[in-house]
Amino acid sequence: MPTSIDDTAFAAPTARSAGAPDGSLAETGAALAARPYARRGVSPTGEPIRVILADDHKLLRQGVKALLRNAPDIVVVGEATSGTEAVALAERQRPDVVVMDLDMSGGDGASATRTLAREAPSIRVLILTMYAEEERLLPLLSDGARGYLAKNTADTELVDAIRVVASGDVYVRPSVARLLASRVMQRTERRPDTAVERFATLSDREQTVLRLTAAGYNGPEIGEQLHITAKTVDTYKQRIEEKIGLSHRTEYVRFAMDAGLMLQVVARAGLRRSAAAGRCADTFLRP
Repeated sequence: MPTSIDDTAFAAPTARSAGAPDGSLAETGAALAARPYARRGVSPTGEPIRVILADDHKLLRQGVKALLRNAPDIVVVGEATSGTEAVALAERQRPDVVVMDLDMSGGDGASATRTLAREAPSIRVLILTMYAEEERLLPLLSDGARGYLAKNTADTELVDAIRVVASGDVYVRPSVARLLASRVMQRTERRPDTAVERFATLSDREQTVLRLTAAGYNGPEIGEQLHITAKTVDTYKQRIEEKIGLSHRTEYVRFAMDAGLMLQVVARAGLRRSAAAGRCADTFLRP
């Protein structure tokens, strides 16, 4: 049975909805939706979880919609038939979750997943695939996907998977969780020691956010610079904290000094109003 990384288990559905065909996606969806509300991974705002479906098979999208239609806390806000279309639609609709197929014409789901993780990290991507090879899917999880499940298990697991990733957790099968734990242990054993090595573990966008934060820019100002929302900036900062342990701006500045980024940071601060540059300089001069 799949599990989220925090080992939250979900029981298999047992109820049937009246009038639904035996064994249909709609019936399974009704059974899942009938579970106690407290066990659902609803969005933090209490609003329905907004979902985009990305798959080039119309029948599969129709089946998934029939499944989700019976979950009152989930609403499908759009459909895409390619990875490129999924990225464009997600940028317009700003869903909570994109359910992404890997192999689609007109732009594959793997590239779209990486693009969304980089450009819109607040949007969670859930991989829905026919592949069972964990080794193929692990890089996608490392690149920002929040979980995956096989298409042949979607009728019993998709609703829970969407709720889990929407709540901020990762949804994977136990075998993948074990592989992930093994990878984490391996990385811990050879964890980068220097600031330069730690800086290299960040994505390009995370590195830019780090530099701008160290230069004295706040969240809204960074968002304006990068043409993203302040909420997205906060998501990047959360990833920076998870990867290299920075939380306060003074830590950002000192890290920039240790990583040899001082000239870049001072140059950015110098382009700002003098007060911001002064705040940056004051942090550099602190003992």
